[in-house]
Amino acid sequence: MSGLLQFLPNWQPYGTPKYFGILILALLPIIIALFFRRRLQIYESFVSIAFITLMFGGSKYQQFFALVFYLVWQTLIVFAYQTYRQKADNKWVFYISILVALLPLIIVKVTPAVLGVDSLLGFLGISYLTFRSVAMIMELRDGELKTVTFWSFFRFMIFMPTISSGPIDRFRRFNEDYLTPPSREDYLAMIEKAVWSIMLGAFYKFIMAHLFGEVLLPQFKHIALHAGGIFNWQTLLVMYAYGLYLFFDFAGYSLFAIGISYLMGIKTPVNFNKPFIARDLKDFWNRWHMSLSFWFRDFVFMRLVYVMMKHKIFKNRNTTSSVAYLLNMTIMGFWHGVTWYYVAYGIFHGVGLIINDWWVRRKKTINKTRKKNGQPLLPDNKWTHALGILITFNVVMVSLLLFSGFLDQLWFHHFPK
Repeated sequence: MSGLLQFLPNWQPYGTPKYFGILILALLPIIIALFFRRRLQIYESFVSIAFITLMFGGSKYQQFFALVFYLVWQTLIVFAYQTYRQKADNKWVFYISILVALLPLIIVKVTPAVLGVDSLLGFLGISYLTFRSVAMIMELRDGELKTVTFWSFFRFMIFMPTISSGPIDRFRRFNEDYLTPPSREDYLAMIEKAVWSIMLGAFYKFIMAHLFGEVLLPQFKHIALHAGGIFNWQTLLVMYAYGLYLFFDFAGYSLFAIGISYLMGIKTPVNFNKPFIARDLKDFWNRWHMSLSFWFRDFVFMRLVYVMMKHKIFKNRNTTSSVAYLLNMTIMGFWHGVTWYYVAYGIFHGVGLIINDWWVRRKKTINKTRKKNGQPLLPDNKWTHALGILITFNVVMVSLLLFSGFLDQLWFHHFPK
């Protein structure tokens, strides 16, 4: 088996025009069937498995075995908890189930920091599969998810378009789409959106991301590292180039995933919604990597707030939400990786959201006082809106510079001149 996998090519998802050409040919039977409101369930699973296998071919063959082990692990946990939940509801069983489901991801994230090598359990997409399975356990506990069959779980976990980097879908939404093929009119509209998403994704990823990431960013890094010091003006060039590269690269990938999902009759949620016109940080996180942001909001932030309020850890609701913001974003930072700059990135946004909420409350108080005294309210017009966008954009860019790890290289790693 390992010999066959090493013989296969290693295809990066959405990496080349050839990949798209072969993928579209493979999807043609699915597209034709959906035009007549039919699903080719076995064939769809075969296509997903085939392209996932090719994703782990060649030098990445060990990741295929890690994926198989991971799927078996998560299947046992989810169905064991489902069986238990139908009879009882002990919170510690729930907590242990979540921890065990997270264990492979924790090992993968911690191993490089502790041992300096990648874990053998790691594979491309482990984070996004973990989000899927952990959300299912939480929804089973909440009673929002009643029953999960093996095949519905399996096809949700191996859904090829989004397996490597999202967007993060929810089981109930996905399963409803899968079990209810769209009408012909709806499917034609989905095809139209799919074509637009793939074309826009190609512009983002192959032109704009290439320009900022491959052409400009290496040059800017080179001159900034040569300039040296704690900070230099050349680092600003790195900051903006990296921030724009990250957006166009990831947004482009997400558009590809959404487009292919729509061709397969699944309305995968949007991941980016013009994030650089956000007026404040809260608005930014409602626009940037939305499926991740909403996942953390629903399954981490809201639960932290609920637990802290239930146990009356803080008397003030604002203190509770502030602590929850900080913990939520710090956890998100750790999820990206156990390095100081990822964790600092999370803390940066946690503090930013706390300041954001403080200002919203402060503004309401000021306006209430001014209104009571017969004074005009604080200005809220297109100019203040534009100022908010400008400030937010630059604050986000500073955070993405931190996220990039470039400051770690500038500050702590010698660069010969």
